[in-house]
Amino acid sequence: EVQLVESGGGLVQPGGSLRLSCAASGFMFSAYFMSWVRQAPGKGLEWVSGITSTGGSTNYADSVKGRFTISRDNAKNTLYLQMNSLKPEDTAVYYCLKEGARGQGTQVTVSS
Repeated sequence: EVQLVESGGGLVQPGGSLRLSCAASGFMFSAYFMSWVRQAPGKGLEWVSGITSTGGSTNYADSVKGRFTISRDNAKNTLYLQMNSLKPEDTAVYYCLKEGARGQGTQVTVSS
């Protein structure tokens, strides 16, 4: 059974940082492209960032480019999202995404 478990969310002030983690199990993590998506209150899902199976290539939504960094540790079956210079508009539930599966999400709230 595919499982994706996000963690690391919380309340942070504008300009602050958070590091999200996604622990993966039930599939060959190292073989899959992985993504982060988010859903702000009252809005649809927004793709945030993606990373190839080896970690050799990454891409980002324009809204987070230069502030967020996606990475992965295939030995630990874990996906990460380092979020810096956070803004109130980054407030959302963040989900780890594999083709056909999504975790339960972790809440990120950016507020003073």
